[in-house]
Amino acid sequence: MVKRLLSSSSSELLNYNKEELLQSIKLSEGRTIVSEVIGEESLFRDLSNAEVAAAFGADILLLNLFDLNQPFFKNIKKGKAAEIVSEIKKLCGRPLGINLEPVNEENMEADHFVKLSSGRKATLKNIGQAVEAGFNMITFTGNPSVGVSNQAIIEAVKIADQNFGDQIIITAGKMHMAGIDEDYLAAKYIDSLISAGTDIILLPAVGTVPGIDLASLKEIIKLIHNRGKLALTAIGTSQESADPETIREIALMSKMAGADIQHIGDAAYSGIALPENILTLSKTIRGKRHSYRRMALSINR
Repeated sequence: MVKRLLSSSSSELLNYNKEELLQSIKLSEGRTIVSEVIGEESLFRDLSNAEVAAAFGADILLLNLFDLNQPFFKNIKKGKAAEIVSEIKKLCGRPLGINLEPVNEENMEADHFVKLSSGRKATLKNIGQAVEAGFNMITFTGNPSVGVSNQAIIEAVKIADQNFGDQIIITAGKMHMAGIDEDYLAAKYIDSLISAGTDIILLPAVGTVPGIDLASLKEIIKLIHNRGKLALTAIGTSQESADPETIREIALMSKMAGADIQHIGDAAYSGIALPENILTLSKTIRGKRHSYRRMALSINR
């Protein structure tokens, strides 16, 4: 029987298939935390960022800038992508996601966009590698100035859904413009993402990008829920390094808007949010009782 993610142990979380993990998130009623981390650096000399995020209450770890062709995660034993994924799961006891970025070829040639290495692109080959490596979720989005477009995200979702839709959770959307000025919150676009096969729609959290307030986000999430999908609100504009009061306010507004999952980004120090802000987010949306339980629960259970 699937338990709410809020109450699931590490052994249960790591054994859930795609549909079970989605169901456990839904059962948690807005009390699931995704912490995005970068493995190129580390907050501590002898500890990975993934371990820190898990220790402070993250339920799911989302690896950013992870190159499937040149896999590396600082303070995790070197090896192939599958070996690194397995080791992080062993040490942290958490499901893992990976960011893959759908970039238009013409944007790759433009000087004002950041150039991506081949292992970070949202190609059929890389999607397959991510599934084979053991990731539980793929997120199609864009880092700042990469040049990821709405249409490219839709096409990446279609490829993932058609080839691996029964094996891995597909999350898609933008938490900021990613270098292209287009409406990534329009109802028509959200509907297209869902029709393409997205399981979880990624949206900027209230107060993280200009013009996103509680009322507008609530309407978007209502549309998503009416289509039977889940909504993830993201803190992806470096506010993960803001004061705890800011995190608390964003978290409460995102919960009022109906978010199923709350994400906190990696842009504080050394590729991870301020650890105390991960904890603040956790305590705000689920209280000290569930926050401390998640932190204390042994990964060996």
